[in-house]
Amino acid sequence: MAWYAYCISEQANFQQGRVRRPFLIESLKGVDASPVRGFPCGEFVVIVSEIEHGKLLSPHAAMEHARIVSECFKVATLLPFKFGTVFESDDALRQAMRNNKKTFADSIAKLRGKSEMHIKVTARGGSSAIAEVLSVLPHKAGGEYLTRLKEQASRDRERQSRARALSVQVHKLLNPLQEEVSCKKVDTGIVLDIAHLIDSNGVEKYQSRYSNALRQFKDVEISLSGPWPPYHFMPSPGKVRTVANHN
Repeated sequence: MAWYAYCISEQANFQQGRVRRPFLIESLKGVDASPVRGFPCGEFVVIVSEIEHGKLLSPHAAMEHARIVSECFKVATLLPFKFGTVFESDDALRQAMRNNKKTFADSIAKLRGKSEMHIKVTARGGSSAIAEVLSVLPHKAGGEYLTRLKEQASRDRERQSRARALSVQVHKLLNPLQEEVSCKKVDTGIVLDIAHLIDSNGVEKYQSRYSNALRQFKDVEISLSGPWPPYHFMPSPGKVRTVANHN
């Protein structure tokens, strides 16, 4: 039997005194309604469910994974695993924890008492001129092709500049501890996905700042969600040493 992993936390958050064997967390049901257990690894505990080797997860499994992580986040600082993470054996799980012990300990210390807020900013161009520039380029090379290519490059630079300006404006207004920003181009403008790391006891203050900040934005759509576990502020993949049978 393999282990499906949801997140890592400190054992003390789920068990009085250290134990060495997996223990049932009766209040939770995991992917495909499977029991949820704590798998102890020293001072840490990995929140897991037993799963058959090679079993395909149901279409609802991603939502169930997120629900378990959110429930655990209510009572503990944790490091969420990516959806679909499976350890093929007890030894594989323990080895991965040993290999990354310092990284996990440092990350939990860094994220203790912290939450993630997520902001989506959609800025639209809206003019027929923009739509024309973004239309399909002529098939043949020539003056028209080069002109349209330059126009498209200029428009892309304008979008990048606007994205940077919006990101800076959001940061100044909301003043997070840390942020992660991604930007994608859509046919009519740009979409910014912004993750902010904040103190968990400052959520109401942050939400109040957000409400006040809405008045500062024009010609954009902006939405807020959270608090969430700190998905975007986990250790980078290059700092986490995995083992061969850790998917």
